[in-house]
Amino acid sequence: MDNTPHAVSAPDSSLHGHDPVPWPAMSLLDDGVFSPERVKAEREQAYFNDLYLLAPVAYFVLGIDGAIVQVNLVAAELFGLVRERLGHVLFRSYVHEAFRHDFEQFVQRVLNSSEPERIQLQVRLRPGAREAGLPVSLLGSADPNGQALRLVLEQAEGKLAALERSEERFRRIVHSAEEGIWEIDAQALTSFVNPKMAQMLGCRIEDMLGQPLAAFMDDEGRTILERNIARRQDGIVERHEFKFQRRDGSTLWATLATNPIFDSCGTYLGALALVSDITAQRAASERIWRQANFDPLTGLPNRHMFLDRLQHEARHAKREGACLALLFIDLDHFKQVNDRLGHEKGDMLLRQAALRISERVRATDTVARLGGDEFTVILASVGQLGGIERVLQDLTTALALPFVLDGDTAQVSASVGVALYPADAEAPDSLLRHADQAMYAAKSAGRNGYSYFTPALQQAADLRRATVREMRLALAQDQFEVHYQPIIRLCDGTIERAEALLRWRHPLRGLLLPADFIGFAEANGLIIDIGEWVFRQVVRQARQWQDEHGAMIQICINKSAVEFRCDAALYQDWGNALARAGLAPGAIVIETTEAVLLDEARQVTDRLRQLRAMGLALALDDFGAGNISLACLKRGDLEVLKLDCSLVRDLGPGDAALAVCVAIISLAQQLGLTVVAEGVETATQRDLLRAAGCDYAQGYVFSGAVPVEQLSAMLAAGRRF
Repeated sequence: MDNTPHAVSAPDSSLHGHDPVPWPAMSLLDDGVFSPERVKAEREQAYFNDLYLLAPVAYFVLGIDGAIVQVNLVAAELFGLVRERLGHVLFRSYVHEAFRHDFEQFVQRVLNSSEPERIQLQVRLRPGAREAGLPVSLLGSADPNGQALRLVLEQAEGKLAALERSEERFRRIVHSAEEGIWEIDAQALTSFVNPKMAQMLGCRIEDMLGQPLAAFMDDEGRTILERNIARRQDGIVERHEFKFQRRDGSTLWATLATNPIFDSCGTYLGALALVSDITAQRAASERIWRQANFDPLTGLPNRHMFLDRLQHEARHAKREGACLALLFIDLDHFKQVNDRLGHEKGDMLLRQAALRISERVRATDTVARLGGDEFTVILASVGQLGGIERVLQDLTTALALPFVLDGDTAQVSASVGVALYPADAEAPDSLLRHADQAMYAAKSAGRNGYSYFTPALQQAADLRRATVREMRLALAQDQFEVHYQPIIRLCDGTIERAEALLRWRHPLRGLLLPADFIGFAEANGLIIDIGEWVFRQVVRQARQWQDEHGAMIQICINKSAVEFRCDAALYQDWGNALARAGLAPGAIVIETTEAVLLDEARQVTDRLRQLRAMGLALALDDFGAGNISLACLKRGDLEVLKLDCSLVRDLGPGDAALAVCVAIISLAQQLGLTVVAEGVETATQRDLLRAAGCDYAQGYVFSGAVPVEQLSAMLAAGRRF
């Protein structure tokens, strides 16, 4: 069996009695700038390589300046050129000096003729070489726009001798080529492979001959192959990527540039393929694609891939007249896990959470991680709300179960927001925003649950955004005010302390209480700036009252739990501010809650220690409002305990509420704490607390929160209650 590949159905040279078909046009302007023709030709570069690279005669493409722009393998081997690095080499430099004038005239005839031209001359195989010239025949033709010259070079010897020499050179090139060469017959059976092709598949040449091309492919490759066999038989040049199986079972990704082979009667004989190994490039592309589309921690689609899937599913639902549900999942208390156990354990929890979510939805649904502890789920083609409810219940139940993290145990829960397509929104970005808003509603409702998006939620979200914008403006325009509620010493009715309470004098809505805006400030981080402003105001006021009345008026400031988690650098100057004002330690009291004191997060602990070191006193606010923990009272850095108004509201002689208050007051004082009762509204409550030994009280029976001028007047008058 002759294993020499058949000639490709490239343009036949005069060797076979035919003129070549036109090659792709190419031109380069004198200043080196690519012309439109050159740009077009660059796009056809791959076609040229496939069609002419393996032809057994020498082909050249010359630019308008006579420089060699392209060569095939035979031409490169003949003249000792490197195809990938041709440089600026003039073809005329290979023409023997005695024939150069004839060559120049030949070039002019070609460029001005619509028909191929032929010339007999001599060439040297190396520019400037002194050896005798090699007689050759040049067949030249110009591209339609006259910007390139195409040459076919044949040695001027007998047809048979030329063919033998050409085939010998061709065989040498094919067997030493760095690319795989694979020939198949009309039945797609292997009729020839070169050594490089066999090496690429880890096979012996004899083991490949006679085998179908599909025998070396996986199912995916076979499908592509079957789809393109008919196109090859129609004479279409193809370039495709295929996945092959090497003999050792590993994968070979390769590009096959396939050219059909026909006989003189036009009968399809098979195809010749140039095979390039792209396994490394494919792996790199795959790695880059995964990095761009998947979360490296959990392996789930990332935000980019999620948005693409959401858009795709929304389009599909629109075509089918179907619905889809978007779930936005946020893990509750995840930050505490990170703070308590470290980020490595936090990452373990996120991976386990991703697995739990994925296990509770269908394979056709999409689970993604947007970042941090936020996940999304696209439930495609949902029919009834009952199905969504079951998924939501399964998810919240699963995520509330303990997580075992390499010897440690952590427990979180999930707040889930739900938005429906197309009921809640049709645009993917609006649908995501609505699901996010619904998730915040679930958090506001107590966490560990789910909430559906409604127009009311949208309005609330718009109000939040507008309120935050207005608050930023309020800070800049001094619209905030600090009012003060007197704190009365019960034994003699004097004002020794006051609680600073923020007010917002809105230009349109009037005077607003904290409940109207503090929640928005906490959710958007603006509470930090507001808290800083309040502290500066209170320090100046404490100094002023001390100067005016010759005694320290202790002022209490409420501090949000959010503020205890912020960067410590924000509070570094507070101690200096106290020192510059000349205030004694304890002049300013920071009020916090039981939840903050029991928070084991490092930021919170460090912040409390930092505030105490600055000379600020700490007060436990709202004691008794929830589950009372005596562990709070054991903290040595507390100085003040404030009884919640719920303990004071129902006080009566001889009742249980009074007994509870008496017990708490006694215990706190034994621990060295000063006790302040909040929400005192009647004289009876005042008298019972005084009899119980309570130190201080505040409430409407004395005074509500008043502007600074009004409290200054009370202090100046020595007002007693």
